[in-house]
Amino acid sequence: MQKRARRSAPRHARPTHRGRNAAFAVTGTLAVSGAGLLGAPAVSGAQAAAAPTVTQDKLGPATMVAGRSAAPSPPPAPTATPSLSVTSTAPATGAPVAGKKLTWSEDFNSLALGSRWTADRSSSYQYGDHNPNDNKLDWLNRNNVIVSGGVATFTARPGTHTLENGKQAWDTGLLTTEYSSEGFKVKTGDYIETRVKLPAGTGAWPALWTWNGTSGTHGEIDSFEYHPDNPNLLELTNHINPGNLYYTDAKAITKGGWVTIGTHCGAGSVDWYVNGTKVFSDGKGVGADWSAYPILNLSLSAGQYHPAPQGTAPITFAADYVRVYR
Repeated sequence: MQKRARRSAPRHARPTHRGRNAAFAVTGTLAVSGAGLLGAPAVSGAQAAAAPTVTQDKLGPATMVAGRSAAPSPPPAPTATPSLSVTSTAPATGAPVAGKKLTWSEDFNSLALGSRWTADRSSSYQYGDHNPNDNKLDWLNRNNVIVSGGVATFTARPGTHTLENGKQAWDTGLLTTEYSSEGFKVKTGDYIETRVKLPAGTGAWPALWTWNGTSGTHGEIDSFEYHPDNPNLLELTNHINPGNLYYTDAKAITKGGWVTIGTHCGAGSVDWYVNGTKVFSDGKGVGADWSAYPILNLSLSAGQYHPAPQGTAPITFAADYVRVYR
């Protein structure tokens, strides 16, 4: 879930690249156009009423990005963060990819820290629990993820730590299977899906992504990244064989709204689904022997590409489930 300065070493060290882009358009209801690597435009009111739009960013062959990066846009006027209702009534559904069976599931009826999840560190973070060089204000705290009523709620709030760059850190939540005794990994051919309630607070940066710190490419697939300053846009990225897409849908993707996002990690193509409909295939894939740990988290932007939090109001992100089909 890392959209910061794109990295090629662990997310914290990855340099920023701007790939060459070829612009083109497809007639009908789906418009496709090239965009700079860090150039996802802020969505206007007119765009919000339009049909789903896809902006594809084709990364240069030498570019190894690390996650999210929509175009920098002027910070919006501060707004109060609305309270987040975490009621979830969506029925359970199967994978949209034929032939897959449920192999791993987290429905957040409890939070098995240690055995299934780790909540206070990740090898994707330079210092384990924080990562200032990745344009993040995060300081991981296991107490910032709670479960209730079958929903996991991630809460970010100003903390007491000061980052190495002098900025005040925000305590926030992250869940990864890395370092857990179970050590579950997503593998080539798997379909991973989550249902989340997107945050509304400025500076929020939630994501479902994968990471394997021992592999040369770090195994990163961004199932999604989201920034409320682009309220109807998801960033979908393959960092292994670089390629990504900015997908916009004003009906399915909204601040404070629930959305189901899935990713089929195929050897020759990574395919992304929104509410059960395929929205993008990169035609590149993850290779035959890929595996990586899933990560679900709420980061806070430090302001380089997206506005930092404005004020001190807590920011909240919720997840109904994470499921893997194989």
